[in-house]
Amino acid sequence: MPHPPIDRVTLDDVREAARLLDGVVTRTPTHPFRAMSESVGAPVVLKCENLQRAGSFKIRGAYTRLSRMSDEEKAAGVVAASAGNHAQGVALAAQMLGISAVVYMPVGASVPKLAATRGYGAEVRQLGSSVDECLVAAREESARTGRTLIHPFDHLDVVTGQGTVALEILGQVPDVGTVVVPLGGGGLVAGIATVLAEAAPHVRVIGVQAEQAAAYPASLAAGRPLAGSLGPTMADGIAIGTPGDVPFEVLARLGVEVRTVSEEEMSRALLLVAERGKQIVEPSAAAGVAAVLAAEPGSLPGTVVPVLTGGNIDPLLLVRVVQHGLVAAGRYLQLRVCIDDKPGSLAVLLDAIAATGANIVQVEHTRTDTSLAVSEVLVNVQLETKGHEHCTGVVEALRAAGYAVG
Repeated sequence: MPHPPIDRVTLDDVREAARLLDGVVTRTPTHPFRAMSESVGAPVVLKCENLQRAGSFKIRGAYTRLSRMSDEEKAAGVVAASAGNHAQGVALAAQMLGISAVVYMPVGASVPKLAATRGYGAEVRQLGSSVDECLVAAREESARTGRTLIHPFDHLDVVTGQGTVALEILGQVPDVGTVVVPLGGGGLVAGIATVLAEAAPHVRVIGVQAEQAAAYPASLAAGRPLAGSLGPTMADGIAIGTPGDVPFEVLARLGVEVRTVSEEEMSRALLLVAERGKQIVEPSAAAGVAAVLAAEPGSLPGTVVPVLTGGNIDPLLLVRVVQHGLVAAGRYLQLRVCIDDKPGSLAVLLDAIAATGANIVQVEHTRTDTSLAVSEVLVNVQLETKGHEHCTGVVEALRAAGYAVG
């Protein structure tokens, strides 16, 4: 029997969804993050939805939505649009329930996410450069074929399923005071906020968007969902142009705070989670950690729980993001140094760098730069360093030795 429609998500609805999902989803672990707790000035515990089935929290909302469809709807199949995590959640839920699924994904979707979605049995069609473009195609497919559109965030059943994350947090972290959640369309934040508003109203909920894809702050200020501009961001999982009506109503009604983080802050957070937290996550999943790191020490009450929303990252992107994070953390430094074009000059420069304690990773030199005199060589040096102070010390030491450093 299909579940009766609801007009607003309640704690009881989420509890019922948790019973539905028992044995379907993983009760993901929480891990104390002591390395981060020291800098934040409060206990920090990671909620590891990156270890969920299909690699993210999305299976919770997708399975809840699909399982509550009528037999006629199930027979007609479903269609979805996603950058990757919702795609995998819908594909896996459809496979488990014996439902045909078509998923639209952006042309630039990561290869692992494409392969996993197809591996769960869904038909993948790629078009456009954003989830918003894919949603247009998915709606047209639904109107043309009768397939049910499984929206990634703008449906009560989806919000209800995502809210089960909050039930687990309450059971696993009894002293939780703040939950920090990456925010795209809003389904996960809305579900978590709904549960905590009823079951633990003292707990603060903070949604976090990438600065380059932050439609919620302006929308909340205006009192209605507004289309925002989508700039380039590594956080494709939360790069949504317009908030969903259903989650927006929840965030506005409950007064959920929304913060933004930069690309540098996310890359530093991802590096910290990998290096010290021993968790591999995608950039959007690190947005909550980034916001906690950016907060004033002691400003977040109670035990702080950032939700690691997904772990589906392309290894090639991981390499680039980690390198970006190393640069942002002062662990990697690239210099341009002009030296005399004569025997021994390069060796003298490298000795000067070695004396600073920096580790030389790569050296290139060129004589063809138009800014160079005939007797000069431009040297590009990539170094492993020990932090921002060390980077400053390397540059100052070279300049003191008479080098022009760029």
